[in-house]
Amino acid sequence: MKTFVYVDGFNLYYGAVKGTRYRWLDLKALVERLLRPEHRIEKIKYFTAPVSALPNNPNAPARQNAYLRALRSIGGIEIIYGHFLTHPVNCLRADGCGMVRVFRTEEKGSDVNLATHLVADAFRTSFDAAVVVSNDSDLREPIRIVTQELGMKVGVLLPVAKKDRRPSRELIEVATFCKRIRTGAVAAAQLPKVVTVDGQKVHCPAEWE
Repeated sequence: MKTFVYVDGFNLYYGAVKGTRYRWLDLKALVERLLRPEHRIEKIKYFTAPVSALPNNPNAPARQNAYLRALRSIGGIEIIYGHFLTHPVNCLRADGCGMVRVFRTEEKGSDVNLATHLVADAFRTSFDAAVVVSNDSDLREPIRIVTQELGMKVGVLLPVAKKDRRPSRELIEVATFCKRIRTGAVAAAQLPKVVTVDGQKVHCPAEWE
């Protein structure tokens, strides 16, 4: 089956990658490990947003840029950007003693972009099967439209490697099939420490080794 894969980058990161040594992730190798052989991955669409440098994490943009460049070495990957919105908010202190003003950063657009691309590609019959990599219950309706109204197959790979993550019941109810992404699969699907992109070498960030 000609298969398109739609990756919710931040959901995958926070559900299965953050806090591990396996952030130099080969998306195609990961998905191929989890799908049956009849799936022929034609395209991977990776939805993310450019991160900003913060005082406690000034090298984050450079690391993300290196990773996105490395992904292009795989071939067949399209990167689609949302954006971050940062604004000040008042929050209750953890000890209950008054309020504190902090900056809150939210990723915007990636879930809408993923949903739009999934439904548009389905209407164009661009694929025989789609695979969504996310545990975000907000994607229930676009998946339901494709599976129940268009009669097409949509599998969901759920990034729930961490103990505090539970598979989304909403996605399970409407998907053709579901499978969990566990730490072992992530560990086994790493890019080489050095990859070549457009004739230039891209190194895995030292902090990720």
